[in-house]
Amino acid sequence: MAEAAAHNGSAAARAPATAEGMALAYGSLVLMALLPIFFGALRSVSCAKSKNSSEMPETITSRDAARFPIVASCTLLGLYLFFKIFSQEYINLLLSMYFFVLGILALSHTISPMMNRFFPANFPNKQYQLLFTQGSGETKEEIVNYEFDTKDLVCLAMSSVVGVWYLLRKHWIANNLFGLAFSLNGVELLHLNNVSTGCILLGGLFIYDVFWVFGTNVMVTVAKSFEAPIKLVFPQDLLEKGLEADNFAMLGLGDIVIPGIFIALLLRFDISLKKNTHTYFYTSFVAYIFGLGLTIFIMHIFKHAQPALLYLVPACIGFPLLVALAKGEVTEMFR
Repeated sequence: MAEAAAHNGSAAARAPATAEGMALAYGSLVLMALLPIFFGALRSVSCAKSKNSSEMPETITSRDAARFPIVASCTLLGLYLFFKIFSQEYINLLLSMYFFVLGILALSHTISPMMNRFFPANFPNKQYQLLFTQGSGETKEEIVNYEFDTKDLVCLAMSSVVGVWYLLRKHWIANNLFGLAFSLNGVELLHLNNVSTGCILLGGLFIYDVFWVFGTNVMVTVAKSFEAPIKLVFPQDLLEKGLEADNFAMLGLGDIVIPGIFIALLLRFDISLKKNTHTYFYTSFVAYIFGLGLTIFIMHIFKHAQPALLYLVPACIGFPLLVALAKGEVTEMFR
């Protein structure tokens, strides 16, 4: 997590953020981070039970979890070198087009369940199927099998409006709509196969985050240069400049999705215990709030960007583990 430089003008030209503006910015970031985790976790339960191939989750194994920090490090370093060697303007133009398409699809999938409640009962809803196969006869293999309907197409059209707004203006609200959609889809569709895998993933990314924030300037440089909805932003000068504010605080989507998929796993674990309680889910959710609040506090004490996973990982793993120890359910948790 880091305080981002303004998108327009130099840092020296900006007035310092007021205490009220900073409190509003970081409070809003925390709230925005909680929304995709909470609702994404709830949707991950129904996603795990879905038989629709277009909504099947992607399962992360222990091998995937072990390799993830290495792949993420290579990607981060590659982006850093690209920004150093090539024109930032052209790189961001290509990335904008890429995330324009991804953002529309993610936002459409996010709002679809909510929008279904507003369609009248007599709405002419037709079913469609997008099917790509490879081979023929007995060797035929499905590559893509996506089912959708007319309501989904309406949601896609609405999301396209946001996409065009983002592409033309790069407005921070459009950025956040896409960022929230990416986060919610990530928590919903990325499933850890067990708690041990979650600990491997969070532990590896704990080291990754600390190294790239404290050990180098790579993480912060890429975050400030990368004009794509891979972070949530909120202006610290909103009270002074309104919607045209340009001095942003930011939170990377990885600091939402990575703890979020672990919290979603604990919700599914709660349900598997069949005790009609969500103890581990609420414990980890409170732990996330504590960890994120501690990140913000430490950042302002030391006046330096902080790796949020440094505080989120111990909290999100430690709090539920203590509860499991107290309840004598450690074996069940790691099974």
